[in-house]
Amino acid sequence: MHQYERVTGTVLGSAVGDALGAPFEFGLPGVYRARFPDGVGEMCGGGGWDPGEATDDTQMAVLVGESLLERSGLDLPDVFDRFRRWAAGQPKDIGLQTEDVLTNGEPWDLAAALHFQLNGRAAGNGSLMRAATSAVYFAGAGRTGTMAAARRIAALTHGDRAAWEGTALLHELIRVALEGADPVAAVPDALAAVHPGHRARWTAVLAPGWHPADATEFNGAVWPCLGSALWALRTTGSFEEALAAAIDLGGDTDTVAAVTGALAGAVYGAAAIPARWTSPLHVPLPGYGDRVLRAPELVALAERLGAHPH
Repeated sequence: MHQYERVTGTVLGSAVGDALGAPFEFGLPGVYRARFPDGVGEMCGGGGWDPGEATDDTQMAVLVGESLLERSGLDLPDVFDRFRRWAAGQPKDIGLQTEDVLTNGEPWDLAAALHFQLNGRAAGNGSLMRAATSAVYFAGAGRTGTMAAARRIAALTHGDRAAWEGTALLHELIRVALEGADPVAAVPDALAAVHPGHRARWTAVLAPGWHPADATEFNGAVWPCLGSALWALRTTGSFEEALAAAIDLGGDTDTVAAVTGALAGAVYGAAAIPARWTSPLHVPLPGYGDRVLRAPELVALAERLGAHPH
């Protein structure tokens, strides 16, 4: 498979997972199978979402990707400004923690740290959910480079290093998949590059025998979110099956499916994503006028991100 297929699969796969999972958010386990007993899932809409409408997960991923391209690299104040403009545009959905950081009036390099200082909790999955575009862009920077970039982007909204390390792990697993290697087999090497203070906990949720039922937090937290996505990839044999498994877990279905979709898209390529999912896919961008990206625009964005030389 050409790397181009994997690159477009990563970005498109994440967006498709997001939109497919959105109507089931906060549902119980088994919600997807109950809705689609034949296993052939459709973009159904619901919960305030139109069929195929992507949520804040993909909206923020697009903002990161466009900043990387327009600024020719990682310009953290620019990414933060784009996030703030988007948050002010009244998106349908925005994480509580992310919203607080983006609207507290603090500068880009202090907002997340101050939030964490005050609340003591900032390990939500909000930096994982938007990582598909940056993972593609930084894949050519090698393990150290892509993990470092992931941490810096995560830290814009999440003051807890657990979120930084989780996002760094996702970046690295996508990098491996884009090279045509097995991200599941790459987990031990990726874990070796995790901050020592966080390695044990990440090792536990990414272990071969871990199951989402073993989670000690709701899957809106960063650990079970990435653990569940890797579990869905590890225990299925196709893009469609991986997303069905992820959404059927219930809970934070859009984000778990977005992360699963990024990984599975990198593994199986864009051709494995069914047209019945990509055709209705659309990504509104609150704060940016009437802009709506559809599958062809996401593919074009992915191609530009993947063509970036390091």
